[in-house]
Amino acid sequence: MSTAPTPSPEAARVAVVTVSYGSEVVLAPFLSSLSTAASTPLHIVVADNKPAGDSKSVSSIALAAGAIYLPLSANRGYGHAINAAVAGLPPEIDWVVVSNPDVVANSSAIDRLLAVARSDSGIAAVGPRILEADGTVYPSARAIPSLRSGVGHALFANIWPGNPWTRRYRVETDQVLVQRDAGWLSGAFLIIRRSVLDELRGFDESYFMYFEDVDLGFRIGKLGLRNVYVPSAVVVHTGAHSTQGGESARMVRAHHESAKRFLFKRYPGPLLWPVRVALAAGLDIRARLAERRSSR
Repeated sequence: MSTAPTPSPEAARVAVVTVSYGSEVVLAPFLSSLSTAASTPLHIVVADNKPAGDSKSVSSIALAAGAIYLPLSANRGYGHAINAAVAGLPPEIDWVVVSNPDVVANSSAIDRLLAVARSDSGIAAVGPRILEADGTVYPSARAIPSLRSGVGHALFANIWPGNPWTRRYRVETDQVLVQRDAGWLSGAFLIIRRSVLDELRGFDESYFMYFEDVDLGFRIGKLGLRNVYVPSAVVVHTGAHSTQGGESARMVRAHHESAKRFLFKRYPGPLLWPVRVALAAGLDIRARLAERRSSR
């Protein structure tokens, strides 16, 4: 059950939902950045996947920023937490900003995204240019992975970074300043129409972590709607804090399991069973190699 004070939701037609998992260090800067990212009032919800016992730090940070704090009884994954937060939003919310807590939104970032989203009823989701802390661009607007690109990227991305499958999948950096349609947008920060999110019943909760945003973008496309990358809006990804502290090997496994789940879901049926077996074997090998690197 959420705790308040609640920031006049009747005035806010835009909601921001984020998920904390031991995110005390990064949460306050993220929430603070929202005040200059949007000129419209924001209805903010912080879902907590790791309520810290007697510690009230996440709750205190959220409430101090005028956000609603939503502690969850168990960590059932990122998508489940976002869905739980969205389920409690007031009905008048039209747009939902989905964001990681380890992000800082630049000035007017939300306004710029909303301007593009509102320009065409066929646009379901918009995403910004995401910069890493060192200023490099994170490839946040990509093509939907296919069997060919997925297998090629999975097998060769680490040993042959410039391979054609990875380049095609990531849509390389020569397009980072071009507003364009994408197959999917990174769940690190995106805005989606509430009506579309409701129609899709939110994120697919069978993905514990990773690929829930790929799946969402794929399902948006199947509705005949658009995912649009808007590079004039900028956010900075300050660091993947939730995957640190000895959990990197587990996250590597989760990433590869989610990749298999998505590709198996996209390519079902008995005729493609041999391909799925080969793909699973390749992803399992890649996961083991990545786990060894992460444990060094």
